[in-house]
Amino acid sequence: MLIDKQSLLCAWLLAVLLIGASDAAELPNHQEAQRMKLESPAFSHLGEIPARFTCDGGDISPPLAWSDLPAGTKSLALIVDDPDAPDPLAPKMTWVHWVLYNLPATASGLPEAVKTDSLPAGTKQGLNDWKRTGYGGPCPPIGQHRYFHKLYALDIVLPDLGQATKAKLEQAMQGHILAKAERVGVYQRGKK
Repeated sequence: MLIDKQSLLCAWLLAVLLIGASDAAELPNHQEAQRMKLESPAFSHLGEIPARFTCDGGDISPPLAWSDLPAGTKSLALIVDDPDAPDPLAPKMTWVHWVLYNLPATASGLPEAVKTDSLPAGTKQGLNDWKRTGYGGPCPPIGQHRYFHKLYALDIVLPDLGQATKAKLEQAMQGHILAKAERVGVYQRGKK
């Protein structure tokens, strides 16, 4: 069965809308969720992630900035993942690139190429799917992948989860998410 590009794009857009609708239902105040922003001067929403932030470049984390946190925010969590692994035409898993939690509510972002020792005080890092802490940049084996940068405002400071996986962090956040903001970048290796 052949699937044309337009059908694939329509299916992808529908999935994005459905995921967004289900996430909004988890949030206690949908208006506050709409106000919270996550931005990056390195790439626009749905724009291409520059190679320096990937395995083809320096494999450094992109700069991120956030604003308009809801009242009552005690900490933030950040998850960066790729739902298109290994092939966007036949995805089999979501590959996790970065897990951060207990970012202080007073923080307004992260600089480019942030190192563990320069993260905001109190910030903890979990394990990515390379089984290491820290950022691992886009490195898609085939096709153009989407990289979701998801920021969560939480009403608590989480206990130390050790080298938490994305799943363990998501479980710990249940019932504590005040708002969520998202920025999606795309990357394809060897693209000229």
